[in-house]
Amino acid sequence: MKSIVHSSVLAYTLLGLLFLSGCVHQTDTTQLQVVCSIEPLSYFVKRIGGSHVAVSVMVPPGGNPHSYEPSPRQMVRLGSAALFIKAGSGVEFELDWMQRFLSLNSTLKVCNAVEGVRLIPVKKDDAHETSQEESHHHGRYDPHYWLSPSNGIIIADNVEHALSSADPLHKNDYRENREKLVTELQSLDREIQRQLASVTNRRFLVFHPAWGYYAAAFGLEQIAVEDEGKTLTPRQMQRVIDKAKANNIKVVFVSPQFSRSQAETIAKEIGGVTRSVDPLAGDYQENLRRATKTFIESMQ
Repeated sequence: MKSIVHSSVLAYTLLGLLFLSGCVHQTDTTQLQVVCSIEPLSYFVKRIGGSHVAVSVMVPPGGNPHSYEPSPRQMVRLGSAALFIKAGSGVEFELDWMQRFLSLNSTLKVCNAVEGVRLIPVKKDDAHETSQEESHHHGRYDPHYWLSPSNGIIIADNVEHALSSADPLHKNDYRENREKLVTELQSLDREIQRQLASVTNRRFLVFHPAWGYYAAAFGLEQIAVEDEGKTLTPRQMQRVIDKAKANNIKVVFVSPQFSRSQAETIAKEIGGVTRSVDPLAGDYQENLRRATKTFIESMQ
């Protein structure tokens, strides 16, 4: 299997180089070419970069960053990019491909969007029985740090610094755009705090444990169903069902990037429903507003 993957990587690289050698002069050089690993990061680049940047995303909407592999077209795009914005928090897609990206484009600058964020250790719920050795590639920390407006401010700072470094000519514009975005994120944080203030039942059940930073930011408790990508055993399923019933939980939140079959089974057993919240949506602020509304409705 590894030899097949390696051959495909070589094919991507050769295709990219051949394409670039024939078409590089057709690239729009008036904009800074930026590639982001996931959709939420592209929001920050577009808001701060404005008309000075052209942004593409590696993992498409609905794609799973834990297992995604880039297409030949994306490898070509990466070959002409000036800047790569990575999540940098243990996302498997980046861990598996980052060195290959750099070997394709030796001049590529890399911005680590997580720099300065205080990461939260992955919490093992008592519904799970897996050992530390069996843990998913996330490692010790939850990688979904962008789902907190305060962490969004840190991302904005990192993106502005990276854009200004790659394109000093427009650094004043980048600074002004970042300042405006930070003001909005501060306001969003206060808005969500107000909306959640009157909620008394502050626990919610999610299938994929993506909302830990959101929960920590707003005084909520995330109860996770799955153990970082693993199919639950019947015993684990029963423990989740029992815990949901004990906490009077009737909604199982699912992410569109993952199968919802086990979530549907749990929802049926607790007499509830599944509802979708997307941790990887590109419309960052509106997505947090939608998620907040959905969480509130489930916790009433």
